[in-house]
Amino acid sequence: MTKRSIAKATYVAGAFLSFLLSVYLWFNGNKEQGLYVGLWVPSILSFGTLILGGRHD
Repeated sequence: MTKRSIAKATYVAGAFLSFLLSVYLWFNGNKEQGLYVGLWVPSILSFGTLILGGRHD
């Protein structure tokens, strides 16, 4: 695996874990915390796109 594919997998895994945590919080009665953590998902993916979206080597 290349460094780039490892980085992509890391960002996607982080976003997925954030989504799972958000759903867990939401359904356990912590709706505000669930919404807050749910906002991390697009933020993580956007950051990954920003970092990896530059010039290809």
